[in-house]
Amino acid sequence: MTETALHPLAGVVARLDEAIDDGFEVGLLTLGPAETGAALVELERAANRLTALQSKLLAHATEVRVEDHTGAPSTAVWFASATATTRAEAHRRVRAAVTIDEQYDALAAAGSSGAVSQDQTEVIVRALDDLGDGVPPQVRVEAEQTLVGFAREHDAKALRVLGRRILDVVAPAVGEAREAELLAREEREAAAKIRLMLREDGQGCVHGRFTVPELHGAMFAKMLDAIASPRRAHLRDEAADAPADPRPSWERRGQAFVELIERMRDADLPDAAGAGATVVVTMQVDTLTGGLAAASLDTGHRISPGEARRLACGADLVPAVLGTKSEVLDLGRTARFHTKPQRIAMILRDGGCTADGCDAPPHWCEAHHDHPWSRGGHTSVERGRLLCWRHHRVAHDPTYLTETLGTGKLRFTRRV
Repeated sequence: MTETALHPLAGVVARLDEAIDDGFEVGLLTLGPAETGAALVELERAANRLTALQSKLLAHATEVRVEDHTGAPSTAVWFASATATTRAEAHRRVRAAVTIDEQYDALAAAGSSGAVSQDQTEVIVRALDDLGDGVPPQVRVEAEQTLVGFAREHDAKALRVLGRRILDVVAPAVGEAREAELLAREEREAAAKIRLMLREDGQGCVHGRFTVPELHGAMFAKMLDAIASPRRAHLRDEAADAPADPRPSWERRGQAFVELIERMRDADLPDAAGAGATVVVTMQVDTLTGGLAAASLDTGHRISPGEARRLACGADLVPAVLGTKSEVLDLGRTARFHTKPQRIAMILRDGGCTADGCDAPPHWCEAHHDHPWSRGGHTSVERGRLLCWRHHRVAHDPTYLTETLGTGKLRFTRRV
């Protein structure tokens, strides 16, 4: 019986497998930095070529219906099962392979030479598909060639931006109108995807996920960075003997998000059911004078006495202070809040945060009462001071002792 001769490509795959085995068996002890870098670059180019070869085979697989011998409904379903790839990923790769094979010769050639990565290839295909059917064939070919050329100098992220404006390069007459149409479509699709989900974990935290349009994501990031980044720069650059801020960026942004929420004013928000969005904190008068009784929010949540005292001093909420028989002793904070002229006077006097060793500027600070109003204090310039957001929290944290130095600065020491 005559054996069927193997296709040459099968031999190529076998030799590749053997070559990779050899690579794993070679010791790396004597491989220097320059050779390591060169090898990594060449391996990346080889990986790009292998991806392009696989894409070519996927397109061929759809032509010969490789799925027929297993009864799978499509090439993508067969590929997903045979390679443990998700069906969504398999369908995406098969579609891209067929599109490149049928329409984009320059992109296929660049892939076979290793000049473009898989990520770059996907971005280029998406950009060319987004041109629509109304673009003349020659303009599409020129756009493809131009984007392949850009791929030599730009990563996938930059290519995506360039792809959206490729008609401005190859066909300026239609580029502006096409970009406007594309942006409008993306904005409509993004608006339909807007989501915000919050979940309490029962241990004092709320977890969430959100999806917003790029515009609002950029605005939100700028708001957070306006709060978080100056602190990082302040700790790292403005004081030569200050240690670098050890917090990772995600922690700085998280704390900035908390501060942003506290800075929101009721007047900036719409009414809900005839009432503002202000949170009401109910507490006993003893809580404000140092007691240990927790405070309650009108949302049903509970907060510690230290947090309640801090919020009563400066956050945008209404404290409802109850006496021993639960009668309302105070509802509101107008008399306790420093006015704008008072804050200006404290800015001129203090020049910034008055915590010892902190040089946060005035616009990072909040007004703090040296003598709490709950103990007979007054909202005045003489008995107030500026503290940055972080030190304002520390000032109301019962785990810290507060000492006024001869310079007028406050020193905080954690209790033992």
